[in-house]
Amino acid sequence: MHQGTIHPHTRIIQEIVDIFAEFGFSVADGPEIETEHYNFDALNIPEDHPARDMWDTFWLKPNNIGELLRTHTSNVQIRYMEQNEPPIRILAPGKVFRYEATDATHEAQFYQLEGLAVGKDITFSNLSWVLDSFLKRFFGEEVEVKLRPSYFPFVEPGVEVDIKMPGSEKWLEVLGAGMVHPNVLSACNISPAEYSGFAFGMGIDRMVMLKLGIPDVRMFYQADMRILGQF
Repeated sequence: MHQGTIHPHTRIIQEIVDIFAEFGFSVADGPEIETEHYNFDALNIPEDHPARDMWDTFWLKPNNIGELLRTHTSNVQIRYMEQNEPPIRILAPGKVFRYEATDATHEAQFYQLEGLAVGKDITFSNLSWVLDSFLKRFFGEEVEVKLRPSYFPFVEPGVEVDIKMPGSEKWLEVLGAGMVHPNVLSACNISPAEYSGFAFGMGIDRMVMLKLGIPDVRMFYQADMRILGQF
């Protein structure tokens, strides 16, 4: 009798959720079909921002309706902040969509997991500690972690997070993160004078590839049991 197995995405998402649960994070969910407000406007992404370009976003029917397939799970963060008061600690895993060419490391649909923490006196040091602790739990205590400055419209300051595996000389980018931009807090009726927060996001497909040694992202979506059955 053939015994079923858990899909690699499901396995890694659950492992990540279990680690962050020890830091007080819970899981939140939101729609895959979204409006411009939750996917762009409330995230400090103005109308003329490159992220709105048709080459990045799948728009549904005429653009004037403003509906699209979400390009990130940040929409979940906005919806949650609108409906809940701080303190907030949530994870938002889910499928996202971007109009990209398919190759070994890119797909038009993929899985992402984002995190958000909002409260009083949250600092960049809190963000750094949480991400360092997570990555060492996920990849092993010997992994090296480096934060370098970067830009994302919904955080300020923003960073890219790189790791270096034991025995390797190559740094690999695995996360984007930063302190929640005051404009984002204000858009959700949270006072940036009273509260601060941090956010981070990672591509689940990339985390699975690194964790399980899978060389091609397209393998996840082919339903080939010779591949999926290994896990």
